[in-house]
Amino acid sequence: MSDERTTHFGYQEVPEDEKAKRVGAVFRSVASSYDLMNDLMSLGLHRAWKRFALELSGVRAGSRVLDVASGSGDLARAFAKRVGPTGQVWMTDINAAMLGVGRDRMLDAGLFAPMALADAEKLPFPDAAFDCVSVAFGLRNMTHKDRALAEMARVTRPGGRVLVLEFSRVWKPLERAYDAYSFGILPRIGKYVAHDEEAYRYLAESIRMHPDQETLKGMMEQAGLARVEYFNMTAGVVALHRGFRP
Repeated sequence: MSDERTTHFGYQEVPEDEKAKRVGAVFRSVASSYDLMNDLMSLGLHRAWKRFALELSGVRAGSRVLDVASGSGDLARAFAKRVGPTGQVWMTDINAAMLGVGRDRMLDAGLFAPMALADAEKLPFPDAAFDCVSVAFGLRNMTHKDRALAEMARVTRPGGRVLVLEFSRVWKPLERAYDAYSFGILPRIGKYVAHDEEAYRYLAESIRMHPDQETLKGMMEQAGLARVEYFNMTAGVVALHRGFRP
């Protein structure tokens, strides 16, 4: 019997060391159309979800913020405007193509944020370095979510916040319609807009494999965070989890 450890890549079972490569290929493929696809597949609601996260972040002028799996950087840009010239927002992503898109979008907005090509499971920052650490729609793609959450807690100062904005479990009466959209319509949008149907089929599958609201709350508590709570949005399609570093 093989001792090789496996994990989920969508509905597939793959070796742990292969998942990051496969996820990387997905996001390299869709990087240039990522923002447009976000607008199309969420009907623009992702902007409201991120505004809600911003308001619950406690971030203000002068804050230090880390945005993990920053991607195209729209949440990081909102943080950068909030912290102003006396604060700092770091952007990290494991995928160079996505980080490059985020850098360009930040510069187009007349803003600057330092950035690091980094694995969320091994963040290159000292303990207690940030007032707020966020991850938006990136946790479900990580191989060891528990390690990533522990790292985010580690680099958060005592009293600081960790925010996880992620797709979650939809209200049960809507499950059938949500599945029809996710597996019938979303891959077709991906095919015609991003020219990659399989990438968006994976994204739909990865949402189903992600921990539900209560499970993720428990994982954040296990990572060392306190007063963890979550807020369902759009009937549970998305949930914002917030925890505090004791």
